[in-house]
Amino acid sequence: MNIIIFGPPGAGKGTQAKFLVKKLNGFQVSTGDMLRDEIKKNTEVGRKIIDNMNEGKFVDDEIVNKLLENIIFDVAKKNRLIFDGYPRTINQAKNLNNLLNKSQQKIDYIFFLNVNKNSIIKRVEKRKLLEKRTDDDAQTILTRYDTYMEVTKPVLDYYSKIKNFYEVDGSMEINKISQKIEEILNV
Repeated sequence: MNIIIFGPPGAGKGTQAKFLVKKLNGFQVSTGDMLRDEIKKNTEVGRKIIDNMNEGKFVDDEIVNKLLENIIFDVAKKNRLIFDGYPRTINQAKNLNNLLNKSQQKIDYIFFLNVNKNSIIKRVEKRKLLEKRTDDDAQTILTRYDTYMEVTKPVLDYYSKIKNFYEVDGSMEINKISQKIEEILNV
């Protein structure tokens, strides 16, 4: 099955995606990880990405969409994709639908991890210390949170009308969130 996990920066998307990858023998599709890999490679695309991330902006859809195309058409990953934080815009949602249709796939479940700003700030400050992430400072996260809620709201509205959309309280303990998702998936 293919699953989308939404949520603001620091909501626990990556943690839950990793859990589902193990549980379902799937493949995590983390645009954040893909973008950070491009930055590490110090490519021209990577330099554009880091400028956007440091300013709290989302990376250009064209860059993200191209990186995803290779993953979606990978036969070994077909119907085993766990999308971690993608799509973030209506354009990305339409692109995802188009790519999935072309590869004869669909989204089976959509989870929105809903977490408030204060919880996000606490989590991100902890994550910054543990993971040494350069994109995790309070002001950048607040900007990313506000941008996320503004830009992604139409995508959430779009997907929330679909019967396989589930909102999960992302402020719960990690294991409680995982249990809730397992119950919904019936696994």
